[in-house]
Amino acid sequence: MRRNVTLLGVCQALFYMANTIAISTSPLVGLQYAPSPALATLPLGAQFLGTMLTTVPASYLMKWLGRRGGLLIGAAFAVLAGLLGAEAIWRGSFLLFVLGGFLYGMFSAFAQYYRFAAADAADAGGAEGAAARRARAIAWVMAGGLVAAVIGPELAKATRELLPPYLFAGSYLAIAVLGVASLATLAFLRMPRPSLAERRRGGRPLGEILRTPGAATAVFSAVVAYVTMNLLMTATPLAMAGCGHSFADTARVIQWHVVGMFAPSFVSGHLVARFGAPRVILAGVLFMTLTVAIAESGLEVAHFATALLLLGLGWNLMFVGGTSLLTSCHRPEEKAKVQGFNDLVLFTSVTLSASASGALESVLGWQLMNLLALPGLFLVAAVTLAAMRRGPGEPAVEFGAGR
Repeated sequence: MRRNVTLLGVCQALFYMANTIAISTSPLVGLQYAPSPALATLPLGAQFLGTMLTTVPASYLMKWLGRRGGLLIGAAFAVLAGLLGAEAIWRGSFLLFVLGGFLYGMFSAFAQYYRFAAADAADAGGAEGAAARRARAIAWVMAGGLVAAVIGPELAKATRELLPPYLFAGSYLAIAVLGVASLATLAFLRMPRPSLAERRRGGRPLGEILRTPGAATAVFSAVVAYVTMNLLMTATPLAMAGCGHSFADTARVIQWHVVGMFAPSFVSGHLVARFGAPRVILAGVLFMTLTVAIAESGLEVAHFATALLLLGLGWNLMFVGGTSLLTSCHRPEEKAKVQGFNDLVLFTSVTLSASASGALESVLGWQLMNLLALPGLFLVAAVTLAAMRRGPGEPAVEFGAGR
């Protein structure tokens, strides 16, 4: 179990490193080769579209091939996307670059299941204490993002002019290399393929599962956490520029935000194991509410830095808590449809929020945007408290307190 979780954590770090390169360079490459500046972000949009369209098929593919087989296919898309992106830059082909963005989005969809694969790896240790092991495994895999936060930006800068005069071609070759590294790492993963009976059984209807308090709370908390974090994070550079703060200050604020997102993973799994996922979700709501309070109190760099640090911390607790809770609310034969639905709703919401963030900040302003986050957070708190009183419905393990 430890080996599998470690390998998945390495893959998560490699994915976030590739993600840093792709997200930071895609609009700039698009601006170079798009027929109109208005189309510069189309490759990034294609990336989001690829993730959305692949999420559910990837989940069902892993039901039939197993985690190892499915994740290997996903990593292969990273290699193809990186090579196609470099080829597009060499040829100066915008359409080819858009296609590369779509393929990268497909890789991203598969990579989202590293955290669920970690939960499966934890289940291999036996039934006793399964919920606590799943929570710790999920959190440890998420911690891979902290490594990527340090290395990813440096790798993006180092490869930017690696192959002159083709600006950013080296960056996309780096994505291909990271994909190869993921393939090599996943080759050592040892996770059994689902049994034939498990692959053929469908379990309860999805609607019935989602009507249970535990599953509804898990999906809702993860979606609100990600949408709130995404809206405020992507609006921060615009808000800070509008306040006259320098780009260097903005970069430091985002760095603190990334630390807040991933550093708590070293303890959040233990917190879920000790206090239960619902209480950790409620703690995340509290930290995100404090984000709004800090943002409303001023517009100095310190206010932005503190607010974004708390935003990352709240996201981590809500997302790790929600993911851990979701794995406790379905049977083995149901996980493909439940996890696929969860990530489809999640990343569709993220795509829409990312698209709307700039417009909302421009129309409403930074502080009013923060206030708009409160209704969703309060609703998560209400749903979580109601679920704790009612019980889970039919979870795989104990719903309330940790072990």
